[in-house]
Amino acid sequence: MNAIDVQKEQPQQQDFSVLVKQYLAYLKDVRNLSVHTLRAYQGDLEAYDAWLQRQQIDGLDVSHRQIRSWLAEQVRARYASSTIDRRLSAIRDIYRWLVREGFTEKDCAAAVASPKRAKTLPHTLDAVSVEKLLAVCDLSSSEGIRDRAYLELLAATGGRISEISALNISDIDMDLKQARLFGKGSKERIVPLYPEAIKRLLDYYQFARPALLAKAKVQSDADRQAIFISTRGKRMSADALRVRFSHYIKLAGLDASLTPHAMRHSYATELLSGGADIRSVQELLGHADLSTTQIYTHLSIERLKDAARQAHPRAE
Repeated sequence: MNAIDVQKEQPQQQDFSVLVKQYLAYLKDVRNLSVHTLRAYQGDLEAYDAWLQRQQIDGLDVSHRQIRSWLAEQVRARYASSTIDRRLSAIRDIYRWLVREGFTEKDCAAAVASPKRAKTLPHTLDAVSVEKLLAVCDLSSSEGIRDRAYLELLAATGGRISEISALNISDIDMDLKQARLFGKGSKERIVPLYPEAIKRLLDYYQFARPALLAKAKVQSDADRQAIFISTRGKRMSADALRVRFSHYIKLAGLDASLTPHAMRHSYATELLSGGADIRSVQELLGHADLSTTQIYTHLSIERLKDAARQAHPRAE
C-alpha cells in the first residue's frame, strides 16, 4: 500500500490497524509530510502493528513494558540505533495522536526511553577528497556538465539529497548568489552560493540543460521547472542523484560507502572549523534541534586533535 494513497476513514470499532491508516491520512492531509517521510512512518507503524498481532496484543491496550519488549527485540535484531529511534518516535507520535483524538486515555509509549546510542561520528570528505570528486566529471558531455553542477551545489549548500532533487530554476537567485531550499515539513531556508557553484550552474544552463530537455518526448511543467533533469528530460529523483554520486565516488577512488549526506556533514564541519557559530550552522542546515547540529562540533574537535597529533613534535 502506498502511503500517499491512504484515505482517511472513521473506524466503527477501535481497531489499531485501521487507526494506523487513519493516522497516516492525518499525516498526509493535515501535517502535509513529504512522500519519503510518509513511507517511513508507514513502514515503521505497519511493522509495529504486525508485531502486536503476532504477540496477540491490543494496540490500544498495550503496556509500556510490552513496548519495551518490542524495543528489546529491535536491539537484539541489531538494527541501527538511528533506525530504532525513528521507529520508536513513530510509535510515540501515533499514541499522542490517539490520546488527543480520544481513541485511548493512556499514552502507552510516553514512559518508554530510547536505548542509549553509541556515539558515532558521521563520515565526511575532506577538502582534497571533494576536489577529487569534482574533478572526475566529464565536462565534454551534457551529463558530465550537469553532474559537476549538481556536485558543486551539494558542496555549496550542504543540502539534503531530497532538497537538491526538488530544486527548481526559480529557487536559485544568480544575482544574490543564493539558493532557496525546502527542508523537512516544507520549511524554507536561504543558503548562500560561492562563485564556483554559480559558474557551474550557468555552464549547465547554457550548454547542457537545453540538450537534455530536447530529448524529452513528453514533459510536465514540474520537469520543465526542475534544475537537474535526466537524459530523458525528466526531473532527477533523489535516488537517481544518489546513483550519480556513487558513480563519481568510485571514479575518484574514494570510499565506496560514502553517500551524498557525507557532503552535508563536510559542509557543516568546514563551517564550524572556519569559525562559524553553531546557531548559524543550525539555520543553514535546516535543523529544528540544536543538538542535531552539535555532533559537528565533535567532528571539528577531532580534526584539531588529528592535526595536533600529526604536527606536534612530542605526539609520537
